[in-house]
Amino acid sequence: MPMTRLLLLSNSTNFGQGYLDHAMAEIRAFLGPVGRIVFVPFALRDQEAYAAKCRARFESEGIAVEGLTADAAGRALLEGAEAVFVGGGNTFRLLDRLQRSELLDVLRRRALDGMPYLGASAGTNIAAPTIRTTNDMPILQPPSFEALGLVPFQINPHYLDADPSSRHMGETREDRLREYLEENERLVVGLREGAWLRREDGSLRLGGARDARVFRRNAEPEEVAPGAALDGLLAAG
Repeated sequence: MPMTRLLLLSNSTNFGQGYLDHAMAEIRAFLGPVGRIVFVPFALRDQEAYAAKCRARFESEGIAVEGLTADAAGRALLEGAEAVFVGGGNTFRLLDRLQRSELLDVLRRRALDGMPYLGASAGTNIAAPTIRTTNDMPILQPPSFEALGLVPFQINPHYLDADPSSRHMGETREDRLREYLEENERLVVGLREGAWLRREDGSLRLGGARDARVFRRNAEPEEVAPGAALDGLLAAG
């Protein structure tokens, strides 16, 4: 049976570092012998510039990049991809482009068949069953909030702790996720900046330099340290 392989980054750029610098060692280990990846740039408006940025970064590591297009040529490219990287930006725009171009099902099938899937931010959001726990503004309306479902739980990238010194009186990120759980059963993993999830079929681990927070309905959030095994979440979504 094919093995599902995922590397899901909370963010693509850490403060004070370059694009993907904080995670490149993990990315290289994850990709292994892969020499060419397909980059999905749909989360940003200027897709050519976004693909060029990704290409420059990976080519410095000896990995070639081909940008995905929302057409028949893009479908053929995705069908033959060694690995895929879905970049960050606006999650609603990303999901809309994938659904309307009929590439979402292709991407899901290829990932479940064992193609390595690397995601960052919006690309991590769509690895969940839905995009209901994204932080993004809904700048457009995709046909559905249903996403790839490569993991059985929701993810909230860029999870931000409340600042006790702030005078902001609005809802915190924790408040928003608790609201989600008032209406939905599926647990949520809050990934802080600099953290990532790595799945190797039935194994799931938290990596990076930051803790994560797991939110469950009718329970207090659970802090999870880097290196922790989270295999149970693959069955408890």
